[in-house]
Amino acid sequence: MKITLLNEQETELLGAELWGILPEKCLVFLKGELGAGKTTLTRGVLRAAGHKGAVKSPTYTLVEEYDIADRHFFHFDLYRVKEPEELEWIGIRDYLAQQSVCFIEWAELGKGFLPQPDIELWIEAEDEKRVISFNIINEKWKNKIILSWKNNDIVL
Repeated sequence: MKITLLNEQETELLGAELWGILPEKCLVFLKGELGAGKTTLTRGVLRAAGHKGAVKSPTYTLVEEYDIADRHFFHFDLYRVKEPEELEWIGIRDYLAQQSVCFIEWAELGKGFLPQPDIELWIEAEDEKRVISFNIINEKWKNKIILSWKNNDIVL
Protein backbone atom coordinates (compact mmCIF):
# COMPACT_ATOMS: atom_id res chain seq x y z
CA MET A 1 0.00 0.00 0.00
CA LYS A 2 1.36 3.43 -0.95
CA ILE A 3 0.14 6.90 -0.06
CA THR A 4 1.42 10.08 -1.70
CA LEU A 5 1.71 13.09 0.60
CA LEU A 6 1.84 16.53 -0.96
CA ASN A 7 3.82 18.37 1.72
CA GLU A 8 5.17 18.37 5.28
CA GLN A 9 1.74 19.16 6.70
CA GLU A 10 0.24 16.03 5.11
CA THR A 11 3.14 13.99 6.48
CA GLU A 12 2.26 15.18 9.98
CA LEU A 13 -1.44 14.51 9.35
CA LEU A 14 -0.66 10.93 8.35
CA GLY A 15 1.33 10.60 11.57
CA ALA A 16 -1.75 11.78 13.48
CA GLU A 17 -3.82 9.08 11.81
CA LEU A 18 -1.22 6.48 12.77
CA TRP A 19 -1.43 7.44 16.45
CA GLY A 20 -5.11 6.57 16.41
CA ILE A 21 -4.59 3.06 15.02
CA LEU A 22 -1.31 1.89 16.54
CA PRO A 23 -1.62 -0.66 19.35
CA GLU A 24 -0.26 0.35 22.75
CA LYS A 25 2.71 -1.95 22.22
CA CYS A 26 4.29 -2.01 18.81
CA LEU A 27 7.61 -1.71 17.05
CA VAL A 28 7.75 0.39 13.88
CA PHE A 29 10.80 0.69 11.63
CA LEU A 30 10.96 3.97 9.70
CA LYS A 31 12.99 3.68 6.52
CA GLY A 32 14.10 6.38 4.15
CA GLU A 33 17.02 8.57 3.18
CA LEU A 34 18.20 11.56 5.21
CA GLY A 35 15.56 14.28 5.03
CA ALA A 36 12.82 11.96 3.78
CA GLY A 37 10.45 12.89 6.61
CA LYS A 38 10.85 10.18 9.23
CA THR A 39 10.99 12.66 12.12
CA THR A 40 8.21 14.75 10.56
CA LEU A 41 5.95 11.69 10.56
CA THR A 42 6.96 10.97 14.16
CA ARG A 43 6.14 14.58 15.11
CA GLY A 44 2.64 14.09 13.69
CA VAL A 45 2.16 10.98 15.82
CA LEU A 46 3.31 12.76 18.97
CA ARG A 47 1.27 15.91 18.34
CA ALA A 48 -1.85 13.79 17.87
CA ALA A 49 -1.06 12.11 21.20
CA GLY A 50 -1.00 15.51 22.89
CA HIS A 51 2.71 16.37 23.02
CA LYS A 52 3.15 20.15 23.00
CA GLY A 53 6.94 20.47 23.08
CA ALA A 54 9.58 20.16 20.39
CA VAL A 55 10.06 16.89 18.57
CA LYS A 56 13.61 16.53 17.39
CA SER A 57 15.47 13.74 15.74
CA PRO A 58 17.36 11.69 18.33
CA THR A 59 20.39 11.48 16.04
CA TYR A 60 22.80 12.43 18.83
CA THR A 61 20.92 11.11 21.85
CA LEU A 62 19.90 7.83 20.12
CA VAL A 63 16.53 7.85 21.89
CA GLU A 64 13.90 10.38 22.92
CA GLU A 65 11.26 9.28 25.41
CA TYR A 66 7.72 10.67 25.64
CA ASP A 67 5.03 9.86 28.19
CA ILE A 68 1.72 11.09 26.86
CA ALA A 69 -1.83 10.31 27.92
CA ASP A 70 -0.78 7.24 29.95
CA ARG A 71 1.13 5.83 26.98
CA HIS A 72 4.85 5.48 26.44
CA PHE A 73 6.56 6.38 23.19
CA PHE A 74 10.23 5.92 22.27
CA HIS A 75 11.79 7.43 19.17
CA PHE A 76 15.16 5.93 18.24
CA ASP A 77 17.60 7.08 15.57
CA LEU A 78 20.45 4.64 14.98
CA TYR A 79 22.17 6.68 12.27
CA ARG A 80 25.30 7.21 14.39
CA VAL A 81 25.54 3.64 15.69
CA LYS A 82 28.86 2.17 14.56
CA GLU A 83 28.35 -1.39 15.79
CA PRO A 84 25.03 -3.11 16.55
CA GLU A 85 26.41 -4.13 19.96
CA GLU A 86 26.07 -0.48 21.04
CA LEU A 87 22.34 -1.13 21.40
CA GLU A 88 23.08 -3.39 24.34
CA TRP A 89 24.89 -0.49 26.05
CA ILE A 90 21.83 1.75 25.80
CA GLY A 91 19.57 -1.01 27.11
CA ILE A 92 17.55 -1.56 23.92
CA ARG A 93 15.98 -4.75 25.28
CA ASP A 94 14.63 -2.87 28.32
CA TYR A 95 13.07 -0.20 26.11
CA LEU A 96 11.46 -2.72 23.78
CA ALA A 97 10.13 -4.86 26.65
CA GLN A 98 7.95 -2.00 27.89
CA GLN A 99 4.32 -1.47 26.97
CA SER A 100 5.17 1.24 24.45
CA VAL A 101 5.15 2.42 20.86
CA CYS A 102 8.71 2.37 19.52
CA PHE A 103 9.70 4.08 16.29
CA ILE A 104 13.21 3.24 15.06
CA GLU A 105 14.98 5.12 12.28
CA TRP A 106 17.92 3.40 10.57
CA ALA A 107 16.98 0.04 12.13
CA GLU A 108 19.23 -1.78 9.66
CA LEU A 109 22.20 -0.52 11.71
CA GLY A 110 20.94 -2.59 14.65
CA LYS A 111 20.69 -5.83 12.69
CA GLY A 112 21.07 -8.83 14.95
CA PHE A 113 20.07 -6.89 18.07
CA LEU A 114 16.60 -5.77 17.07
CA PRO A 115 13.58 -8.05 16.85
CA GLN A 116 11.40 -8.13 13.78
CA PRO A 117 9.15 -5.06 13.66
CA ASP A 118 5.39 -5.12 13.67
CA ILE A 119 5.27 -2.53 10.89
CA GLU A 120 7.76 -1.12 8.40
CA LEU A 121 7.18 2.28 6.81
CA TRP A 122 9.24 3.46 3.85
CA ILE A 123 9.31 7.16 3.11
CA GLU A 124 10.56 8.26 -0.29
CA ALA A 125 11.09 11.91 -1.21
CA GLU A 126 9.90 13.12 -4.60
CA ASP A 127 10.59 16.87 -4.61
CA GLU A 128 8.16 18.30 -2.01
CA LYS A 129 6.03 15.14 -2.05
CA ARG A 130 6.55 12.03 0.03
CA VAL A 131 5.48 8.51 -0.87
CA ILE A 132 4.79 6.29 2.14
CA SER A 133 4.73 2.50 1.77
CA PHE A 134 3.42 0.24 4.51
CA ASN A 135 4.42 -3.32 5.29
CA ILE A 136 2.54 -5.00 8.12
CA ILE A 137 4.79 -7.76 9.42
CA ASN A 138 2.81 -8.82 12.50
CA GLU A 139 0.44 -11.50 11.20
CA LYS A 140 -2.19 -10.62 13.84
CA TRP A 141 -2.52 -7.15 12.30
CA LYS A 142 -2.50 -7.94 8.58
CA ASN A 143 -5.71 -6.78 6.92
CA LYS A 144 -7.04 -5.61 10.30
CA ILE A 145 -5.56 -2.14 10.63
CA ILE A 146 -7.72 0.47 8.93
CA LEU A 147 -6.20 3.84 8.15
CA SER A 148 -8.57 6.68 7.24
CA TRP A 149 -6.98 8.98 4.70
CA LYS A 150 -8.70 11.68 2.63
CA ASN A 151 -12.15 10.20 3.15
CA ASN A 152 -10.99 6.70 2.24
CA ASP A 153 -10.52 3.74 4.53
CA ILE A 154 -7.34 1.88 3.67
CA VAL A 155 -6.88 -1.63 5.01
CA LEU A 156 -3.24 -2.29 5.80
